Amino acid sequence: MRALKIVAEGLTASFRYPHFMMGVQPTFEMPPPATLYGHVASALGEWFDPQGVRFAVRFEFRRKQADVETTYLLTPANGKMPGDKSLPKALEGNPNPFQREILYFPRLTLYLNRPEWLEAFRHPRYAVCLGRSQDLFTYRRVEVVELQPAEQVVLEHTLLPYEYAAYTAAGQAVLMPRWLDYHRRRYPAFERYIVLHRRVRTREFTRYTGQPALEPWWADPAEPPLDGEYPGVVWLSWV
Repeated sequence: MRALKIVAEGLTASFRYPHFMMGVQPTFEMPPPATLYGHVASALGEWFDPQGVRFAVRFEFRRKQADVETTYLLTPANGKMPGDKSLPKALEGNPNPFQREILYFPRLTLYLNRPEWLEAFRHPRYAVCLGRSQDLFTYRRVEVVELQPAEQVVLEHTLLPYEYAAYTAAGQAVLMPRWLDYHRRRYPAFERYIVLHRRVRTREFTRYTGQPALEPWWADPAEPPLDGEYPGVVWLSWV
């Protein structure tokens, strides 16, 4: 199976939980699918129809720390400027400091089942970032790879479908924004996933009688083997 593989690195990244508004903004430890959709669209230079487009992701970082950010919530104002009464005051607001969690030295490996987008990622339309607009990234490698079917693979630092929770207890269940419908004023669709950091061999998965079969494994032979087996690629979709 031919797939497009993008390896990117940056200094910082932060993927805030959408339902925290005041005081603290924790980050997901894995880019949500909606963030990855925006990243791909940025490289292409336009929104794309997600139907039929699949992706897989590995994401690592060295450290997570909290930093203090300040925003100013501005509202329309009347009167004059305090320092110069000849100037009208148009806006006023107060500082709103909060703690934001930041991931340092992130590294993204993204697979897409669209090898024909190779040139778009070699010449991205907009600045390459992941998370906030200031979280700039650099593409270290953009190439088309041949994934191989495999009976067993190794998984780590990846995002898995929630169904995998029935096969391994190694990951963390999270609710993430899967996709934002830009034709409906950024209407969000959420979905449950498993964020898997530590290494898991699929041969160690728990299996019960009657469990539905998982999709066939795909391995990336371009990556160094881990414990004798290649890293696996687990496909996800935005719709």
